[in-house]
Amino acid sequence: MERTRGDRGWLLDGLLALALLAIGVVGTVPAGLNQGVHAGPAAYPPVVVAAFAVAVRRRWPVATLAVVATAATVYLMLGQPYGPILLSFFVAVYTVAAYRPVRTAAVACAAVLAALLAYVFVGVRPPGLLGLMPVAAWVVVPFAVGVTARLSREAAARNRSDEARRLADAERLRVAREVHDVVGHGLAAIHLQAEIALHLLGRRPEQAEAALTAISRTSKEALDELRVTLTVVRREEPADSRAPAPGLDQLPQLRERLAGAGVPVTVEVTGAPRPLPAAVDLAAYRVVQEALTNVLRHAGPATAAVRVGYAPDEVTVEITDTGRGATTPSERSGGSGLAGMRERVTALGGTFSAGPAPPGGFRVHARLPLREVA
Repeated sequence: MERTRGDRGWLLDGLLALALLAIGVVGTVPAGLNQGVHAGPAAYPPVVVAAFAVAVRRRWPVATLAVVATAATVYLMLGQPYGPILLSFFVAVYTVAAYRPVRTAAVACAAVLAALLAYVFVGVRPPGLLGLMPVAAWVVVPFAVGVTARLSREAAARNRSDEARRLADAERLRVAREVHDVVGHGLAAIHLQAEIALHLLGRRPEQAEAALTAISRTSKEALDELRVTLTVVRREEPADSRAPAPGLDQLPQLRERLAGAGVPVTVEVTGAPRPLPAAVDLAAYRVVQEALTNVLRHAGPATAAVRVGYAPDEVTVEITDTGRGATTPSERSGGSGLAGMRERVTALGGTFSAGPAPPGGFRVHARLPLREVA
């Protein structure tokens, strides 16, 4: 990509040099006639040198300015008319200001300006004091334009860098949230199943064996889901090789996992189930998963109910349990769980609420609009 951009720059500068050469050769004589000055054959070598120097302006800006300024000075000292050679001079000054640090460009352009002002006083056709401003403008105007272009380019580059950094931070936050949900749910289920197995190991070994089997199945499912989550962010893998992200169609597996951990879960669906936008489907599933994880962690002996409602323009999920509830949502979350659920839902334009559910237990409710989500 860089090589292609560099080749294009060489080509454009070469074409610009040819254009300046053509304008200089064709326009010098008419410019002299307008000023009452005859442009002799000596005018053309400086015009040619100045035009060809522009061909390497981006590679060697300061050298280009030195060559063009020298050629223009020789041209003027030979008594030639003010003409198209000044276009090459303008381009050279602009290039130094646009492609070199401001301090370097200012020093180079100041030296050129000093030489031009010296010409004003000792040249063959000095324009006098009134000519100071036009001569200074030959340097000041292209210098100002070049510096402005440089600053605009640097500002655009900073904006692109800031945007890339913002997107990278958002991606890291998204991955961290996914890993939190997957690992948190899996470890909570495994922890309860392990406690059940330890409790039953001496008295009812057959039931302890079932709990250990559930631990094995839950850990495998959690590892598989974690692998899917991390695979999604590996850009080097082709999109068609990535496993699909989880969604509401995996609620039966989630219900079985909770049942194995000792929390019976019922799932009720209203409306006509249909494919959802991927972001909405994932967010809805993660809300259910994290809410049920909180039931495992904080509700104590309890049952849970999941209700999924499909409407024409939205999908709602509600999770309630019969546990001991909590005084505040933060007490129930035990960390960033509820905050993560809220962020997921609000990021998609939905609404989220969580709190104690009378006469006991806890309720989580999320509404997700069905629209195109970036």
